[in-house]
Amino acid sequence: MLPIKLNGVPVTQPFLPPLEEFVAYLQQIWANKHITNNGPFHQQLEAALADYLGVKYVCLFSNGTLALITALQALGITGEAITSPYSFVATSHALIWNGIKPVFADIDKDTLLLDPAKIEAAITEHTTAIVPVHCYGYPCKVEAIQKIADKYKLKVIYDAAHAFGVQYKSSSVLTYGDLSILSFHATKVFNTFEGGAIICHNAEMKLRIDQLKNFGTVDEVTVVAAGINGKMSEVNAAMGLLQLQYMDEILTQRKAIDAQYRSLLSAVKHIDCLQPPEHTSAWNYSYFPILVRPGYPISRDALYTKMREQNIFPRRYFYPLISEFPMYRNLASSVPENLPVATEITQQILCLPIYPGLNIDHIRQVADIIQSQ
Repeated sequence: MLPIKLNGVPVTQPFLPPLEEFVAYLQQIWANKHITNNGPFHQQLEAALADYLGVKYVCLFSNGTLALITALQALGITGEAITSPYSFVATSHALIWNGIKPVFADIDKDTLLLDPAKIEAAITEHTTAIVPVHCYGYPCKVEAIQKIADKYKLKVIYDAAHAFGVQYKSSSVLTYGDLSILSFHATKVFNTFEGGAIICHNAEMKLRIDQLKNFGTVDEVTVVAAGINGKMSEVNAAMGLLQLQYMDEILTQRKAIDAQYRSLLSAVKHIDCLQPPEHTSAWNYSYFPILVRPGYPISRDALYTKMREQNIFPRRYFYPLISEFPMYRNLASSVPENLPVATEITQQILCLPIYPGLNIDHIRQVADIIQSQ
């Protein structure tokens, strides 16, 4: 096995947090006799994440979807919300669960993020919010989006499931908008097995969110809202505390893998490797998306199949578009004519394997398949 090198320095492979360290956390949970309901590890993780991410308040959840559902409730969003069709279905499902009508707007052809010009064109008298997605960890045009929101008095909730640790102009991208949602699912850069969080900016909102995720309860005899059970357990919080200790190593390995792919694929015609937008001052290398453009010898789906035949498992994130699923396809905003860029990109996108411990031989195998067509 050949080591990946970053600036000439070999990167340790494979990466796994030591099992004995996680077992020590489990033993402490057992000793504490506190396995959920805002236990000590839960509180420690909220504080540690706020410090690491450079944000004021973190509200932990059992998953990112419940976090988004609760964020919409916390801000009292009703009517319509403008969002991207180019995301995982949880983004729009959370709207549906709150009785909010998703209105899809097209994405930018270079960033694959919600196009601010298309947002403004989609606003109606029923619009109360914008729900953009920091796809692949690439920051949206947050200033342009906020300008639109201020003009029309709309709330902004960012689906930042991919954006752990991402910075825009040297500050956390999570400080933009009214609220931001993180996912800590096992596939994410930082994970707690399952988990998520809402990032908010003041103590009053944190208190409201913390009540909503615990059935709306204030104390043993007081319930102030029709909340939900979205609490993170101590076991999940312990996994987060352990993983946070190794984030520098995780990001170093991801950065090295990203650089290897870019080097190996730079000369392949009609294969475009996406770049983070300008002003992205810190990036998390959460995905490695390529676009299989017209002119490449085979289709994206044919390339996908060839890789799977060799036990390589890329993902077509995101295909199909959310707007193409049965519960959304009848919306006026779902017609392909309204989403020409997203409709084109969803036929070209392919996310290559990237994770700590992926060795150089496997990276070269992926690149060889792409180069040899």
